[in-house]
Amino acid sequence: MSLEALWFVVVAVFWTGFFVLEGFDFGVGVLHNAVARTDIERRVAINTIGPVWDGNEVWLVVGGAAIFAGFPDWYATWFSAGYLALLLVLVALIIRGVSFEWRARVDTPRWRGTWTWTLTVGSALVPLLLGVALGDLLAGLPIDAGNEFTGSFRDLLTPYGLWLGLTLLVLCLLHGATFLSLKTGGEVRIRSRGVAARLIWPSLVLVVVYAAWTLTISDGGLWRVLAAAVPAVAAVGAAVLIRAGRDGGSFAATAVTIGGTVVALFANLYPDVMVSSTTTANNLTVGGTASSDYALKVMTVVAAVIFPIVLLYQGWSYWVFRARINTPAQIGKGAPGAPDTISS
Repeated sequence: MSLEALWFVVVAVFWTGFFVLEGFDFGVGVLHNAVARTDIERRVAINTIGPVWDGNEVWLVVGGAAIFAGFPDWYATWFSAGYLALLLVLVALIIRGVSFEWRARVDTPRWRGTWTWTLTVGSALVPLLLGVALGDLLAGLPIDAGNEFTGSFRDLLTPYGLWLGLTLLVLCLLHGATFLSLKTGGEVRIRSRGVAARLIWPSLVLVVVYAAWTLTISDGGLWRVLAAAVPAVAAVGAAVLIRAGRDGGSFAATAVTIGGTVVALFANLYPDVMVSSTTTANNLTVGGTASSDYALKVMTVVAAVIFPIVLLYQGWSYWVFRARINTPAQIGKGAPGAPDTISS
């Protein structure tokens, strides 16, 4: 495998890891008010992602940085085309992060309610907008021979991109619901299971249509078909496991579903990195947009050293915070794994 192809795979891994790990964070952010009836229950839901959400966002930063360093022409064209959309993503990430920190600063219903809704909206916008942006890579944008985006903001709203954005948003909700089922107890867990059960069919329909649509606009090939089939099969498995009340298995299945959805996109995009709707001659390719061989070699060495350390650290973090989080009433009953206090 060439270094250019290797780094395309690395970029795909970073984006996949982001949606698998941050996907349930987004789902919890959107659902934390829906599965709770009191502020204590909302705090319980938020606390399930409290120790990990900011670490999971690093995958997005690294994914963008890998494109910047490994494929500068791709980065320049894609990010300049979606400049306004990227600004909206940054605003959504900011208000989402601020919501975690500020909602407990003033103990009034209005103040907490405001930050509850900013957390909900910010958590919903990010996967939706990023899904549209990723879908545009394969659906195609107007790009000229100089790799310049020649369209307008309206051209970014491709039907395929919008479908992928909606698919990733709903999958994040399903992923978050299964995570809450796995990490909480009592009424929050019961309601989370109910939300997951209601999201099964919409998720399955969205993923199956996405898989079929992806194959119709790509070049085909057995390995592309297999890549597109993975999220569809995983969605069926998730439906079975959710119906059976298997919390751990359900969460694993939704992780494969959302991760497979991203992998299917990159698998069907290769060897292009960005399709031109003007003419296929203007497509940006892996080889045509990659950095120099020396730069890619240095990046490979650095990644080989740092990436395993990051994985070990994140794995350790999840192990440390693996216990269920319960409400104070359940804690008084001696619920296993219950924290001594509940942070905001």
